[in-house]
Amino acid sequence: MIKKRDLHECTSLYELMSDPTVLPYVRHKAYSVDEYWFSTKQLMEEEEAGTVITRTITSDFGQPIGTINLFDIEDGAGFLGTWIGTQFQGLGYNKKAKEQFLEELFFELDIHTVFLRIRKTNPKSIRAAEKLPYTIKANESHPFIYAEINKKQEVYDLYYIPKDLFHLVMMQQSNEEEQAM
Repeated sequence: MIKKRDLHECTSLYELMSDPTVLPYVRHKAYSVDEYWFSTKQLMEEEEAGTVITRTITSDFGQPIGTINLFDIEDGAGFLGTWIGTQFQGLGYNKKAKEQFLEELFFELDIHTVFLRIRKTNPKSIRAAEKLPYTIKANESHPFIYAEINKKQEVYDLYYIPKDLFHLVMMQQSNEEEQAM
């Protein structure tokens, strides 16, 4: 479902990312395969430096279909960025990838809070975030961060995922699954 980034995936990921319905929502845009390769190599180096965590989202058959990243890591918190190729959207990959990534961040790495900055004009991502039972809208609860991400113009809604809430929800889901058996 997710795996460490690998440069040999760049061509297929670039083709998916360059779709005009995906590209506007990608944080690190690239306009050629070479530019995407360079940007991926840079992200991998930033991960070694501890400022980014980047993974490839794969299909059930191991095919690269998108990326999931934690950017701007500072004091155990960072901003989540995800994109998935159009033909793989709506198939449950986003939720599965997020949960696997959050488990890694919270329980294997030293992260305690994940923020989501979502464009107010992106209803698909807002709906996806609000479907997750461990995501909390944070425009009012984190006014300094909200102001910072909207300092030029009010463009984004802010959400966050605290480690404790994620852990609680995942335990409840696990208990419900066990009781259903």
